[in-house]
Amino acid sequence: MITPAFAQLMARYNTWQNASLYREAARLDDSLRKLNRGAYFGSIHGTLVHLAWADRAWMFRFTHDAAFAIPATSIAESIAAIPRFDDLVAQRVPLDAAIEAWATGLSDADLAGDLTYHSIATGKTHAKPRGAMVAHMFNHQTHHRGQVHAMLTAAGMAPDDTDIPFLLP
Repeated sequence: MITPAFAQLMARYNTWQNASLYREAARLDDSLRKLNRGAYFGSIHGTLVHLAWADRAWMFRFTHDAAFAIPATSIAESIAAIPRFDDLVAQRVPLDAAIEAWATGLSDADLAGDLTYHSIATGKTHAKPRGAMVAHMFNHQTHHRGQVHAMLTAAGMAPDDTDIPFLLP
């Protein structure tokens, strides 16, 4: 379904886009970052926290590395997992580096077969194609970063363009 090269590109894209969004979010007062703007996770901060929480959950599923373990809470509660923006920034940078390092080490075999995992959303254990779940993680990131980009833009901030061609040399 996907290749290691695709995962590596998407990991780089994730890091690049997060740097832009976090740069602009840092320019806002905390109350403006946490203002409910009508997005699925309410605010800029809530959406960024959910993304970090979900990235850790997927990385734990892919690697079984305890460093990525998250408390078994609900998705709705994920937005409160990191209340301070400085703490969120401190977690995001190494998380993005870890996602890139993981993607760099992927082989075709790592993307084959099924991934069996427990879903907090459904409360059930699922077995799904591993490559599709890796693609899902990157798609999930892009979806919610798009929401953050729109909220930042509406707040008068100027995050970078989101088009992958601008990432490529």
